[in-house]
Parts: sequence; structure tokens; C-alpha cells
Amino acid sequence: MTVEKVWLKSYPEGIPATIDPDQYASLPHLLEESFSRFAERKAYACMGSSMSYREWDRHSRNLAAWLQQRGLAKGARVAVMMPNVLQYPVAVAAVLRAGFTVVNVNPLYTARELEHQLADSGAEAIFILENFASTLEKVLPRTQVKHIVAASMGDLLGVAKGPLVNFAVRKVKKLVPAFSLPGAVPFKDALRSGAGHALHKPEQGHDDIAFLQYTGGTTGLSKGAALTHRNVIANMLQNDAWAGPALFKAGAGQQVVTVCALPLYHILALNACMLMGARWGAMNLLIPNPRDMAGFARELAKYRVNFFPGVNTLFNALLNQPELAKVDFSGLRITLGGGMAVQQVVSERWLRLTGSPILEGYGLSETSPTATLCRPDQQGFSGTIGLPVPSTEVAILDDDGKPLPFGQPGEIAIRGPQVMSGYWRRPSETASVMTASGFFKSGDIGIMDAQGYVRIVDRKKDMILVSGFNVYPTEVECVVAAHPAVLECACIGVPDASSGEAVKLFVVRREPSLTSEQLMDYCRQQLTAYKKPKFIEFRDALPKSNVGKILRRELRDEPDQEKAAA
Repeated sequence: MTVEKVWLKSYPEGIPATIDPDQYASLPHLLEESFSRFAERKAYACMGSSMSYREWDRHSRNLAAWLQQRGLAKGARVAVMMPNVLQYPVAVAAVLRAGFTVVNVNPLYTARELEHQLADSGAEAIFILENFASTLEKVLPRTQVKHIVAASMGDLLGVAKGPLVNFAVRKVKKLVPAFSLPGAVPFKDALRSGAGHALHKPEQGHDDIAFLQYTGGTTGLSKGAALTHRNVIANMLQNDAWAGPALFKAGAGQQVVTVCALPLYHILALNACMLMGARWGAMNLLIPNPRDMAGFARELAKYRVNFFPGVNTLFNALLNQPELAKVDFSGLRITLGGGMAVQQVVSERWLRLTGSPILEGYGLSETSPTATLCRPDQQGFSGTIGLPVPSTEVAILDDDGKPLPFGQPGEIAIRGPQVMSGYWRRPSETASVMTASGFFKSGDIGIMDAQGYVRIVDRKKDMILVSGFNVYPTEVECVVAAHPAVLECACIGVPDASSGEAVKLFVVRREPSLTSEQLMDYCRQQLTAYKKPKFIEFRDALPKSNVGKILRRELRDEPDQEKAAA
């Protein structure tokens, strides 16, 4: 299928039409080049401590050597289950340098969610922050995990500060539930042990899988988007080509300071902060707990930040913090809004406060993630998701997979070097989202105008977007339907002022005694917080098609849903 690349005429001066992924042989090639080039620079700052590129190199080399001593085969899957702490970039770089595949895991997963992801990926090792080790303990016998490295919050915060932080986390705040994982190796012990072994550089190429990024599935179970080294390198270079000129306009020698509040296990932060940051020699300001908005704002006040990727709800919450008035935003050159739609009122308030417009972008885990971006010289809110990035084609398709004229709504489809190799061990699901000509069908409905700008108009899928995280109704419904007092259920997304959308659950009771509180408690045990229903409505029946399929659409279209969520 041939697509007219009208968007190239709308590119700002200096942004190329294509990028060359071949300039890096692999992600370790990129990382090791940056370790050498920027050795004396700070790579990360977290909780008042920092880690230089030289230290990142040494720690990840030692940890990679330790991993290789476990006897894992090339390409073995290694899970990383941590929030934004210094150990995360060390662990990810170690897995990649050792020749293995990173399986990113949300540390807030319930036991059910964690078990599925570990079992599905076939992960044989895991790096985990001890705060979440009790969840791993519950599922470990039903996984293939044989090697566990347990990190403590203060491990890399220094000899003085580290023990104090660990004492506060364990004893004062009591954030580490009791766990028993016999054979688990402390993070610092693995570093010391690895220092005594040589790191053997494995042969890695563009087609090797670097990451398994799990996303929702139509069956209710998440599936892993297999992202190769080429996929991730290409998208990092696409983002760099788009943002680099604006970031470095004040001088190539200046170090970029990036705000990393989005979790690094999320593909947007992984690419925009960790990998692009490495290429730039940037310093990433890690925010372990962005829910503490007052503390977040105080941390921002300590730095002159230049690049700030986030989601609409994050920017909105920050804008309501009085502490933000103390932050110097004079160095902020790019604010990137992804993960969910940027609201005009938030964009305008952010621009007034910081002088930096929120540039909206669009992508998915399956596209590593970026497919489109607004121009970096944009002056205000555009209401679009921008233009296809270099080396990327976007088509708007009808239900038969044929391109539609400009201005006609259809399914957004993406072709480019950043598109995944497929879903991990799911050939039929891969085939269902890929066209014969190599376009990935996003499931989102959009319109492209004659200048190449794309606008989202609806979601073809029933996905719910809560603070930038995908919630798939089928998964929630499968969990709720397993409750013995539930006869039938359905869930939809409803507007929510704090999270963009919230999950609303409709339930037909099997047992009349079932209460909302009981069901909420059950969901709390089975689902990550952002997937948990915020509203529950009991009904005598649910709308169905003539073949018995529950019609979520009718529930969404009821006139009182927006009012009920207010």
C-alpha cells in the first residue's frame, strides 16, 4: 500500500524525513558509547543522591557479569519490577549488556497480574525492589523464575544516606511487607560478585528482542509486544531528530536536565528519558513517587529543567500545587504530553505558568512508542496529535483496510521501523493487527488533514485510559465475574476530573446481599489501583445484542453517565 507523505511539507526546518537505525548495532552499543563519552556527567539524580555515567557503566557491567554467571541462554527473559529508583537503569542496562531480554513489570501489580506476566514471558530471573517481594512470593512456584535479586530503596544512595533510607522505609513507614524468598540475592551482593567476573559481550543484532512490553489483550490477558533492538533504536532516533534541535538550540555542550516522573517501566519514559537521555548525555531527575505532588514540586525547584515528558493528569495535578510557583521554568524547552489526550485548559494553564506549550504526541507500546508528534515550535494548544515522525507512515483505513481520503475518519494505521516484530508467542493476535503491507492497526479512530496533521476522534477499542494507563474492560470483567456473588458485569470508562477517565462497573448480582464495599474490596485485591472500578452500579439486567453479547456501547451512551461520574 502506497501512502502520500503530505506531512513532510509540514515539517519544521532541520527535521529530516528519515532516520538511520544502522548507526547503532544494538542498544548496548548506544549505552556504552554514552558511558564513555559522558563518563564524568551525572546520569541520574534521585532522592538527593546521584549516579554518574561512569558509575552507571560500572554497576551495570558488574550486574551483567553476575547475570551471565547464572548460565542463562542468550535471549533469556529477565524481569525488572521497580519504580523510578537508581537501581532500575542499572538493572535494565545490565540485562541488555548481558544479551538478554528485559521484561518490564509494573511494581504495583497484584499477584494475579504478576503471575500471568512472568509465566507468559517465561522469565527466568527477576530484579525486584523488596517493597514488592511479598507479591512475588505468592506466585513464584507457578513461574519459571530461578534467580531473584532483591534491591532495597537505599542501595545506591551512598554509605551514609542508604542505611537511613532503608531504616525509614522498613521500620518507620513500614513499606516492606514481610516476605520469604529463599535464595534471593541482595542487589549489592550481586554487584560485588559480578565485579569478580569478566563480562563477555554477546553478539547482538537489530533483530534480537530487547524488550517485552506488556499491553492489554482482547482475551482479558495482557500480551507482550516484542520490541527488537532496531525498533527501540529507531524510535529513539526519531524522537531525537524531532526534539534535539529545540533542546540544544542554546548550545550543544550544555547538559539537558530531564524530568522523569513517568514510571521507567512504561515505554514512553523508557524511551524518552532513559534511552534518549543516554544519547544526549542528559541527567534524569528520577521521581520515585509522583503522587506526592507537594514533594514533587519541591524537588523540581532544586533544578533548572529542560525536558519534561508527562501525561495530562500529571501536569494538571502539579498546576494545583502552590509549591510549583517556586520552580524556575526559564530553561524548559520542551514539555511532551503523551499517554492520553491533553486537555486544552491544562495546556493553556501550563503555558501561562512555564512559557512552554505541551506538545502532544501519540503512540503505543507496539510502536516503541512514538508514531506522531506536534511540531517542537508549536506556540499553543493545537488539538491534534501532530505529524508522523521521520521514517514513519500513517494511513487512515476503512473497515476493509483501504486508505480513506483526507478528512474522513477511520482506523489509524502505522508503518515504520519502530513497529514491533509481533506479540510474544501470539501469532494469531499479531496477524489480526498487521496488514499485508506492514501497517500496524492501532484500534484508534482518527482523521488526517491535507497537511498531514492527525486528530483522534474516538477509540475503536473499548479501552479505558486512566491517567495515561490502558485499562481493558475484558480483564476487569473477567476478574469481577469470578466473584461468586456476581451474575453478570460490564465496565466502561466515564469522564473523571483527576484521571481523565475512571472505570465504572455495572453488576447484576447473583446474591442480593452483595454490597459495593465488598466488591470494591475484592477488586482491590485482584487489580492494580488504576484498573480498580471507581464507581459501581447494580442493575437488574444489562443491555445485550440478539446473540447475547453485552453491549457496552449502550451503557456508555446513556445520558446520565457523565453526570454520574461528576
